[in-house]
Amino acid sequence: MKFSLAALGLVLGTSPFFASQAFVPLALKGSRNGLSTIETSNVAFVGKVHGNVEMFSTVAKGAEGVARKPRPKYIPGRIDDPNYVRIFDTTLRDGEQSPGATLTSSEKLEIARQLAKLGVDVIEAGFPIASPDDFNAVKQIADTVGRAVFEDGYVPVICGLSRANSKDIECAWDAVKGALRPRVHTFIATSEIHMQNKLNKTPEQVIEIAVNAVTFAKSLGCEDIEFSPEDAGRSDPEFLYKVLTKVIEAGATTLNIPDTTGWNMPWEFGELIAKLRANVKGAENVIFSTHCQNDLGLATANSLAGALNGARQLECTINGIGERAGNASLEEVVMSLALKGHTHFQQSYGSSSSESKDQKLYTAINPVYITPTSKMVAEYTGMMCQPHKAIVGANAFQHESGIHQDGMIKDKNTYEIMTPESIGLMRGDSQSGAGIVLGKHSGRNAVFTRLKELGYDLDSDKLNAVFKRFKQVAERKKGGLEDEELEAIVVDSNEGSPVASLMTSLWTVTGCQVTTGMQGIPTATVKMMGPDGVERYVAATGTGPVDAVYKAIDQIVGVKVVLKEYSLQGVTEGIEALATTRVVIEPLDEGLSPGTVYNAQGPALARTFSGSGSDTDIIVSSARAYTSALNKLLSWNMRRSTRSTILGSTNSADEEETEHAVVQMTDEVNLVAGN
Repeated sequence: MKFSLAALGLVLGTSPFFASQAFVPLALKGSRNGLSTIETSNVAFVGKVHGNVEMFSTVAKGAEGVARKPRPKYIPGRIDDPNYVRIFDTTLRDGEQSPGATLTSSEKLEIARQLAKLGVDVIEAGFPIASPDDFNAVKQIADTVGRAVFEDGYVPVICGLSRANSKDIECAWDAVKGALRPRVHTFIATSEIHMQNKLNKTPEQVIEIAVNAVTFAKSLGCEDIEFSPEDAGRSDPEFLYKVLTKVIEAGATTLNIPDTTGWNMPWEFGELIAKLRANVKGAENVIFSTHCQNDLGLATANSLAGALNGARQLECTINGIGERAGNASLEEVVMSLALKGHTHFQQSYGSSSSESKDQKLYTAINPVYITPTSKMVAEYTGMMCQPHKAIVGANAFQHESGIHQDGMIKDKNTYEIMTPESIGLMRGDSQSGAGIVLGKHSGRNAVFTRLKELGYDLDSDKLNAVFKRFKQVAERKKGGLEDEELEAIVVDSNEGSPVASLMTSLWTVTGCQVTTGMQGIPTATVKMMGPDGVERYVAATGTGPVDAVYKAIDQIVGVKVVLKEYSLQGVTEGIEALATTRVVIEPLDEGLSPGTVYNAQGPALARTFSGSGSDTDIIVSSARAYTSALNKLLSWNMRRSTRSTILGSTNSADEEETEHAVVQMTDEVNLVAGN
């Protein structure tokens, strides 16, 4: 996916990349050879024209215009910069273990490529022994993504998971060894409940199995070995000291500490990491990692507590998907460190060492790829994010409260601690460029600001009338009002005017009859009253009764549109249930197309118009919904052509100008109607 950098809010420093001192753009530095650089207090960002799209990223330029912050040279078991935190993504392994989230091999490969653009340090590509398809998927990722070196030297580590037995480990190694940086991740449970009730093993046997597993992986030629004591969060720390010391001696380079059941509180988990680093022999020669489940909603908090206490690898997933309640969310972990890593990680629990006081944690993730990666994972897994999900939820950068909207209009930093553009979410000019959703909680400032942006410079009396009518409509409408609905309210507030009368009485369905069945061709006869007061009727055929009705309406109205969405819902139960139909259309006629708009959750899209209708007859309900959407489209275009007349209605020449506009609009409508 590609981004328009004008929309990323970084050009000319119009919007801070992050709402923190470390990432505020200071000035446009200059441009050369199609590149433009913005200097910040700690980092510089580079914009590159890539095809027809500008790419924006950090100075270390990578393949396809992708770039990221410089990171320490990758060495298993060591990070030369003590402030650097590796991001280990397990979306393709633990994330796929979410019920119903099965991915195909090709989907896994695409996600892995996107994770590389994002800049994760380690991609856990899967559990190779689980199935032949899993093995092939991991091998394909290792042989392609694991060998694609970016211009800045970055290439992700490709990791395969295995249980602590030779068959699993050999399978995992065979799958990942084609990567330039292969890793085997092996595990065995260490909590009392798991050892007794699941493994039926003694602590001594578990230690022996763990050591043998690491030793065998090393014997295969693997130099990057991660070991996890499963359910470490409920394990006896004294036992963990023993088993972890032994696996370090056997050759483990990363020790991953899982809170497998999401049992720990952040202060408990942080202290566990600190104790392990202090009491495990050889701890200084390995990287400590966290893997936190979200059963109590604390996965991100526990991961950050681990980082505070010396963990330098954090395991997480895109959108936080995973077993049961999911994993630590990559976007939450990354943005927390981006915003506060330099200022809020200087003191670990129970520690006063100079090491912890000097911590200024950071990652090399390129955050502008967070939104497209999130969307890809949601689409491929079928697991949509809840609207209020932090960072990537649909509501994360939207505001309906009047107090919040007023603050956002005056200064976006009042209610947003980061810009949506910083995570690749291009808000553009929609919703007043501030994520403002006009609903029943909206205040006057938000409504008036949007009207001005739409070109309506109304006097105070008209504004008050519009706001009063807006509140009445917003009380009954869920999801906020669209621009065309707000403009309809403006026209409606000029009650009694010839313009308002014309706009609110366009096309009406006055009759509808269909014949359909298993034999013959579905046929519909539709009768409609036009804005000129003349009734017209047409018969048409289609692939079904609704399609036939819509084709008949198209012939009468004479507007070419594409049906983008159609949904039908029963409002009540029983044979006489009321059906409500909702449709979304997009104009095809160049003369009627109102151009494009920025969708707050994605790229620029053609403007669409929605309509709804209700009836106990689903065919009639469908016809009314379609006609409603067409009327919105026609009204939108007519309002555009007559806006200056409406706005000038306070002048002495009101009547003459308005009458002229009505005649002009009538001509336009009659032309559309076929007169």
